[in-house]
Amino acid sequence: MTRAMTLTSLTVTALLAAAPAAKNPPPSAPEKLLADGKPAASKADKTWEGFATPESVLYVAESDTYLVSNINGLPLAVDNNGFISRIAPEGEVTLKWVEGGKNGVTLNAPKGLAIAKGVLYVADINTVRKFDVKTGKPLGEVAVPHATFVNDVAVGPDGTVYASDSGLKAGAKDLEPSGTDGVYVVEKSGVKAVAKADDMGKPNGLWVSKAGLHYVTFGANELVSLDAKGHKTASVKLPKGGLDGVLEADGDVIVSSWEGAALYRGKATGPFTEWKTGLSAPADIGLDTKRKWVLVPRFMDNKVEAFAL
Repeated sequence: MTRAMTLTSLTVTALLAAAPAAKNPPPSAPEKLLADGKPAASKADKTWEGFATPESVLYVAESDTYLVSNINGLPLAVDNNGFISRIAPEGEVTLKWVEGGKNGVTLNAPKGLAIAKGVLYVADINTVRKFDVKTGKPLGEVAVPHATFVNDVAVGPDGTVYASDSGLKAGAKDLEPSGTDGVYVVEKSGVKAVAKADDMGKPNGLWVSKAGLHYVTFGANELVSLDAKGHKTASVKLPKGGLDGVLEADGDVIVSSWEGAALYRGKATGPFTEWKTGLSAPADIGLDTKRKWVLVPRFMDNKVEAFAL
């Protein structure tokens, strides 16, 4: 999701200072602790390394590949050096499949990824960029007026594309609120606000179910549901905040948490408990529906890990 002004200076607590405290439910299984009392890292079933600030992983079923967005720098730097990697799960990694500054491509700090009707949508600061999912050819872009941190994109069952603005900007020492929190529908001619308010908790990961649109908050510890008019219809608390990615798998909802250094798993109505632990900076997760793997970009560690459901 986010990266600090230096790699080592980001503290989730700084962004969560205003978040309400939440009581942790008991873990679903006994937790192995290290000598310092921290949970031991869950062992990945597979790992790919060598990325540059990987933020989002997306499974492309048609080609049986993964796409990984790489910020390659600061999250708000307009430097056109971001890129998208392409992974063959059982084969090679094309590190710079789509590269900013090459072949007419603009990618500054690419984050969330989604596909609709053969088009790859990429969240990039204040813009949603479009590419041919087969060739990587740029297909244009849609600006998100007044947005400061376009963070995720998602596609609904009807093909509607949504984007979130986490409402963050560069501060004197770290990222700070910009008050532009919002969720949008992305259309050919522009965007339309679904919900926009400075008290949305910094919307990050998006998930569209048959029941409607949902988002998780980076500034709090909530899974929020919206109706078609953008009204809040439900809110579920998770054990900790700094929430980033969210997806549905095998009837459960899985959410990544920076503050918890964990993946939480539960029903859409709760409760959520720890599923995988000891995962520093787990960003925008994806799902390999063929192998039944949850794909986790490890933002600070420049790797992607797969965990079997």
